Amino acid sequence: MAADTDPPLTSIALAAALAAALDAAGNPEDAAFLQRFFKTGPGQYGEGDVFVGVRVPATRALVTRFERMPLAEASALLHSPVHEHRLAALMVMVAQFRRESRPRSRDEHARAELHNSYLQALRAGRVNNWDLIDSSAPDLIGEYLRDPPLSLVLLDQLAESDSLWQRRAAVLATFAFIKAGDAAPTLRLATRLLDDREDLMHKAVGWMLREVGKKVDRAVLTGFLDEHASRMPRTMLSYATEHLSPEQRAHYRALR
Repeated sequence: MAADTDPPLTSIALAAALAAALDAAGNPEDAAFLQRFFKTGPGQYGEGDVFVGVRVPATRALVTRFERMPLAEASALLHSPVHEHRLAALMVMVAQFRRESRPRSRDEHARAELHNSYLQALRAGRVNNWDLIDSSAPDLIGEYLRDPPLSLVLLDQLAESDSLWQRRAAVLATFAFIKAGDAAPTLRLATRLLDDREDLMHKAVGWMLREVGKKVDRAVLTGFLDEHASRMPRTMLSYATEHLSPEQRAHYRALR
């Protein structure tokens, strides 16, 4: 990797240089651990994914040198079979989206390009593990739809997808609304996804419901639980009630 005193990398080389830097930082022991942690074995949700063994903080530190790479290169990096390459590309896109969303220099065209490129990659199956979704969907889908307010039909479409990752992206996108004090998108999707069979969806929905209680209004959360706890999957209910009192948690568990 080039020293800090070297001249800036040319834009044409940025994606390749970032991939090479990640490969050089990889650790075989970490790679083996991450492949187990992200369930890459036959029949598991991350089947076939490849890791070089770079932890998230190290990936984030490397990405800071490459945040201004052209979107076309970041999108191309999302085609890589290496998980850390794809995560780094998404970090670049999120950093660019946040920069283009600053009030004084807001660029709606650039924001739309980043959103559309991300959506294309998601639908093509290149954003295909929970950490990739969780680090990108709140900004590249949620914030894009929230500010300025746009139609939420996209969230409904993603929530109806056969793809686990598209459904998880829909739910995680609502985090942007939660942070702005709006629980409605989360509650609507949570109701529709009560019968989802995937454990990763139970965790995602329960997590967002918990955040509704923490960041919007605990009464909104308990109102949802009063109506739906009896049919919520155990993991979803556990995540949603994590910050309630022991007595409240026991009450809602008993409703099942």
